[in-house]
Amino acid sequence: MSVYQFKLPDIGEGIAEAEIVAWHVKIGDRVEEDQQLADMMTDKATVEMESPVAGVVRKLAGEVGDQIAIGSVLVEIETEGAEPAAKEPAAESEREQPLADGAEVPTPEQEQAMPVMATKPEPATPQASGPKGKEAAASPPQQDFPTVHGSKVLASPTVRQRARDLGIDLSQVKITGDRVRHADLDAYLLYNGGGVSARGAAPRADQTIKVVGLRRKIAENMQDAKRRIPHFALVEEFDVTALEETRAMMNRDRGSNPKLTLLPFLITAMTRAVAEWPMLNATFDDDANVVTRHGAVHMGVATQTDGGLMVPVIRNAQAMSVWQLAGEVLRLSDAARSGKASREELTGPTITISSLGPMGGVVSTPVINPPQVATIAVNKVREMPVIVDGELEARKLMNLSLSCDHRVVDGWDAANFMQTMKALIENPIRLLSV
Repeated sequence: MSVYQFKLPDIGEGIAEAEIVAWHVKIGDRVEEDQQLADMMTDKATVEMESPVAGVVRKLAGEVGDQIAIGSVLVEIETEGAEPAAKEPAAESEREQPLADGAEVPTPEQEQAMPVMATKPEPATPQASGPKGKEAAASPPQQDFPTVHGSKVLASPTVRQRARDLGIDLSQVKITGDRVRHADLDAYLLYNGGGVSARGAAPRADQTIKVVGLRRKIAENMQDAKRRIPHFALVEEFDVTALEETRAMMNRDRGSNPKLTLLPFLITAMTRAVAEWPMLNATFDDDANVVTRHGAVHMGVATQTDGGLMVPVIRNAQAMSVWQLAGEVLRLSDAARSGKASREELTGPTITISSLGPMGGVVSTPVINPPQVATIAVNKVREMPVIVDGELEARKLMNLSLSCDHRVVDGWDAANFMQTMKALIENPIRLLSV
């Protein structure tokens, strides 16, 4: 018998340490060659560590959330015979799986396979079975089903959580599509006379979740941003009535192009506006006291994923049409949510836009992600009464919230940037003309 020490390889240029975000083995486990041992995170990319030898795990370097230095022993494996030579680590591109955020967040496949539990303080007393009839149909469903039996019930994590809160067995819900949706839950509640919702949410136990992986990186970056950057915000109201009409017209004749949202138009307006006010399309190295005004616009698009907020980047957005931008927004957001976005696609934005669509508030104050000096948040579109030429009209209005780094951007620059965007957005012909 001999002990093989698997040392953490150099998994990225300039990386001194990596964080353990998931263990796939424990002490005493038998592992085979090329079996996955752990997931290690560097910056915002997760890399799988695989065993170069077969044997029994005798020692692990730390717990989930611990930082491990490059070159230090990650796992000790007891092998048979002489200690084998270590394999060269595979190329980084073969190992990287960005956005795989460790064991704290289940994958969609795991979510689908998870049973829905009806939590309650005491086990329910089994009720006598009887013939099905009007009385049985009218009585509210009981919470004495510990798991979902039969075939897997497909539902999103939010639908599953709502079902748990209401004590609903998803296998009893009639679906109108390929999976259970919120509308199906609503129909179930209505059919049962609101009996489930009347009881209130089922009691749930407290959960303690260790902040690791992507969520830890987000927390550190946001804390650093608020501590180091003196933010100021500017909110401007935009009349998007004409723009919405233009968008609807273009969507009717889009052919094979992706469906247009407001986002590609807003990105186009931003790229045109920063050409006149370049101080907002800049990065600030506050250690070297150097501001770089960028000629190209690398647009960060804030995207919500199961693991947390990611910011994939549209390279050279200033050179793209609204159709091309729509395609890139769709492609990058899908890549981020599925964990397939590359390191290059997640780094290097020069300015960022963030939109919650119809869930966006009236006003928001987005946090700047250094070294950028500006970011815009898109708020929801509201139909409001407006006086136009002495007449009261219903117009579609939307607020854009701009946050700036006051060390670099003056209020004058921010105000002029917003007025330039306003002139473009409220005149779609001018916005789309070259």
